[in-house]
Amino acid sequence: MSEISFDSLIEGKPSLIDVNGKSVCVARIGDEVFAIADTCTHSDASLSEGEISGHKIECWLHGAEFDLRTGAALTPPATQALQTFKVSRNGNQVLISE
Repeated sequence: MSEISFDSLIEGKPSLIDVNGKSVCVARIGDEVFAIADTCTHSDASLSEGEISGHKIECWLHGAEFDLRTGAALTPPATQALQTFKVSRNGNQVLISE
């Protein structure tokens, strides 16, 4: 489990954190926070370096898009979904776990 402050997350800008030794991409959209595996399922690229549009994140390397809510691969070249992580919020505290 990892903890991050809600205020430290910039809306629409992904962040990279570590959860039990796994790289996790965390994204704030409005009052919601989403957490997905950071490595694109198509290529070894960090999604925390990608761009967010709505509830989608685009891999900077080949343009594959993923749904931040479900981890689903939305566009080629990615075809496999990403692992998602549980997110709970208590005030300014955001807890992320597997």
